[in-house]
Amino acid sequence: MYRLKNEGYDAYLVGGCVRDLLLGREPKDFDVATNASPEQVKQAFRNCRLIGRRFRLAHVFFGREIIEVATFRGASEQVQDLQKVDEDGRLLRDNVYGTIEEDVIRRDFTVNALYYNIKDFSIVDYVGGMDDHRAGMMRLIGDPETRYREDPVRMIRLVRFAVKLGFSINPECEKPIFQLADLLANIPAARLQDEALKLFLSGYAVETFEMLRHYGLFAHLYPVAETSLSIEEQGFPKLFIAKALENTDKRIAEGKSIAPFFLISTFLWDAVKNQANINQAEGMSESVALQQAASQIISQQVKSTAFPKHMGVAMRDVWHLQSRFSSRSGTRAYRLLGHPKFRAAYDFMLLRAETGGAEPELASWWTDFQIASEAEQKKLLASLTKTAPRKRRRRRKPAVKNQQND
Repeated sequence: MYRLKNEGYDAYLVGGCVRDLLLGREPKDFDVATNASPEQVKQAFRNCRLIGRRFRLAHVFFGREIIEVATFRGASEQVQDLQKVDEDGRLLRDNVYGTIEEDVIRRDFTVNALYYNIKDFSIVDYVGGMDDHRAGMMRLIGDPETRYREDPVRMIRLVRFAVKLGFSINPECEKPIFQLADLLANIPAARLQDEALKLFLSGYAVETFEMLRHYGLFAHLYPVAETSLSIEEQGFPKLFIAKALENTDKRIAEGKSIAPFFLISTFLWDAVKNQANINQAEGMSESVALQQAASQIISQQVKSTAFPKHMGVAMRDVWHLQSRFSSRSGTRAYRLLGHPKFRAAYDFMLLRAETGGAEPELASWWTDFQIASEAEQKKLLASLTKTAPRKRRRRRKPAVKNQQND
């Protein structure tokens, strides 16, 4: 910001970083707003790259840190012909620049429209953001329906911020969501995937899930999972998904890493399992039925949230390995233990056991087996043969030789 100031431009910290600092939280990243154009920002910083077509931005690199620098957006009536929108009112392109007074109107929520001015170390507030901040209220700037139509992802962002900050949602901003949730179908699946990861990997997955379902938004992110949830039996799969979300929040709170594919695999598991049963009824073997089901369900899901191919491969592995946990004789247990996705599949099986989808004894056996010494592992394998019922071997009847008389 001081570099831009020295070059003769205005520069402000803006958005979530100001909001979080006021709440006493450490910002995840910092955004800068300026009256310099993206090209002028690039001239001021050699370590700068311009990105984006829908919104032109400058990314300034400081080692592994990226500072996003946005030029003030214009909002006056005379520049509306330069904006490109679709038939639903969604902005497709908007590289129209203006002043800070115009820029603030273009931002989404009042608490995200606070500017920190380095000239006098003050907070600049044009839309009552500080009042909403003190009241703990999420409120859109402008007419809610118009703003949702401009960018339907704002409905998802509203839920994410409300849960993350513990803020309530203004009733006028809440009401249109129920009627406009269908607009998410117009958003590219890759962008929705990015937004979905932010929703569930921020440490508030359980509350986010419940709020998304309340507003009918979850069905547009994971329609396959929503179908399964609507016909759940004895709390499954809702209990299964809720437990997965709870475990995700717990791992984040403990500073542990999260594999996004694992969470998505829990969303889709019930649908995969049901489709595999249908495939088997049509004459497929168990293994082929599961493989076909995985392909069918993933193909449906990526139309809504397009996750990368490697995530789909990892999900297939986790699902496929579930049936192999029951096959523990001979060297099968050792081969499964050495599989690259064993740990993820094991955690998945534990989750199933906790929610009634797998035998607790099976989960307990594998928990002991993977941490046991070689000698103890042999004893565990031997115990299976002792407890398993022996199959009676049928005696072979002696062959009758045909004798020919001389």
